[in-house]
Amino acid sequence: MRHGNKVNNLGRKKAHREALLSNLAIALVTHKRIVTTLAKAKALRSYIEPLLTKTKKGDSKESISHQHRIVFSHFQDKAAVKELFTVVGPKIATRPGGYTRIIKLGIRPGDNAEKAMIELVDFNEVYGKHIVPVVATEEVAAEPVKKTRRAGTKKKAADEAATSEETPSTEA
Repeated sequence: MRHGNKVNNLGRKKAHREALLSNLAIALVTHKRIVTTLAKAKALRSYIEPLLTKTKKGDSKESISHQHRIVFSHFQDKAAVKELFTVVGPKIATRPGGYTRIIKLGIRPGDNAEKAMIELVDFNEVYGKHIVPVVATEEVAAEPVKKTRRAGTKKKAADEAATSEETPSTEA
């Protein structure tokens, strides 16, 4: 029985599971978003969030280098650790938690597995910007509404020809 065991084993032994999560974490830090199964994304979130917390600046140089060593023990990739501490760390420094977002993408046709995209929250430009609604003014309401029908092009050309004939007569 699994009483009190909340770890999703993902159908793998401990060493295989740790290698999988490490590789997914490296890919997430490198590419800022990855597409995987929903179960792996949820497991990855619980794996990487404490490591992202360690990237916040400490109070002394010794603690910073110690955090580098701790994160490197999980990643085993110098480039990913450097990217994490130089690019990702300063950007998430003010965020109190919740560094990742999981978006469900539907099912995979081959094996019916649920796909999900996991991404770093601060690196998504779509959700990061606040959209300010445009307030309608009287000038905007006074403009005529543009039609999208293409059948009116002949009619528009005829109207332009009629106005061009009227224009010379008013000048003369």
